[in-house]
Amino acid sequence: MTEVGTEAESGTGPPGVGVAVVLVSHDTREEVLGALASLAADAAAWQGLEVVVVDTGSRDGTVAAVRGARPEVRVLPLVNTGFARAANAGVRATHAPVVVVANADVRFEPGAVAALAGALEEHGDLGAVGPEVRYPDGTLQASARRRPDTTTAVLHALLGRIRADNPWTRRYHARDLDPGRAREVDWLSGCALALRRSAVEQVGGFDPGYFLYVEDVDLAERLRAAGWRLRYEPRARVRHRVGASTSRARWRALRHHARSLDRYLAARLRGPGRLLRPLLPLAVLAWAVATGLAERLRGGRSTTGERRATGADHGGRP
Repeated sequence: MTEVGTEAESGTGPPGVGVAVVLVSHDTREEVLGALASLAADAAAWQGLEVVVVDTGSRDGTVAAVRGARPEVRVLPLVNTGFARAANAGVRATHAPVVVVANADVRFEPGAVAALAGALEEHGDLGAVGPEVRYPDGTLQASARRRPDTTTAVLHALLGRIRADNPWTRRYHARDLDPGRAREVDWLSGCALALRRSAVEQVGGFDPGYFLYVEDVDLAERLRAAGWRLRYEPRARVRHRVGASTSRARWRALRHHARSLDRYLAARLRGPGRLLRPLLPLAVLAWAVATGLAERLRGGRSTTGERRATGADHGGRP
């Protein structure tokens, strides 16, 4: 089941408002203030933005801090509903035809929001556009990917922890493609994602059944099934500190990841493959445990290809 709300709830918005930014936060006060500062640094773009911070039950003073530092920003306090529901609530709270949904630990470089909106305006059949994403140290993140075939997915899962530069892991993360070239993609990371409102409303928004992780893959598949294309746009650039919120509760995050994988894979079992349904929860749980243990052995570095947040990144807390 998906949810964004009816057209009457979200509306078409006031004339002249073209872009909204929705930041989703959970116990990431300093991160969301940093994200807002990066938006405000692009003064020309900031003046025309609708900006909403959706806070999912933070206990670190996020709501009061944002209201105090940025009174022009709308803050939407919720219980901890998970990313998908929070993002949908943020979309409903805005009116612009283009909505950029982002994590609190994203930093927008000047011109990023304009480049994302410009790509959607230029190509009317695009449902979503993603920027070039880099770690705070400038290393490229795998944010725009193709849907892997079964062989690639299996060999990446088997070999990715042993040798991260193997050809299947490189293909899984699309590292064999030129990061400087705009291109059509199968799915885009939800860490920073520009959505066409009409497209996301057509498919019902993010599936609230995903509390954390995989909701971006699911949304991409439903957009493409509805006839919309997805595009990677390297003219738009952001920095992303991976896991600013989840790194402090990594085992809980892995459990949510496993549940999301179970939901995603179960919905796509066909024919005789449905006989495997009872085994899926055990398989994804085993994956989560193996991943957590492997990350511990590697000093916190993700075995899925992403570095977890550290206190040094963005000046954040460990």
